[in-house]
Amino acid sequence: MGFALEKIMEIALDCYYSPIFMKKNRPAYKLSVIYKACDEEKIEDIIFRETTSIGVRKFDLDRTILDREIIEISYKNKDYLAKQVRYKDKVYTYPEYESAKDLAENEGISLKEAYDLMRALVVKIEK
Repeated sequence: MGFALEKIMEIALDCYYSPIFMKKNRPAYKLSVIYKACDEEKIEDIIFRETTSIGVRKFDLDRTILDREIIEISYKNKDYLAKQVRYKDKVYTYPEYESAKDLAENEGISLKEAYDLMRALVVKIEK
């Protein structure tokens, strides 16, 4: 499943798999994939080629997307990325994982501390 997931993630918006039990209590995995309609054939090709699946169930989803932008947060002459999201009169900042990871490694701090530091820097800039 790991290899199939890697291949699907090259195309899909998101995907994951979960352990489940099928009829007669047989262990299995449920593969969930969110993709654009134009990529359906490519996704199915990977599923049938790289897994033992003999069928795919599909259904349409609606999605509400908040206004967002990627912002740069500068710290010690290095830029880190975060998403800034607006909902009604509130603004939320979500550091990008890879940037938070880089900051944590560069500063010798935990990932949680890196997330907190990035959010604090944004608040400081806004004031």
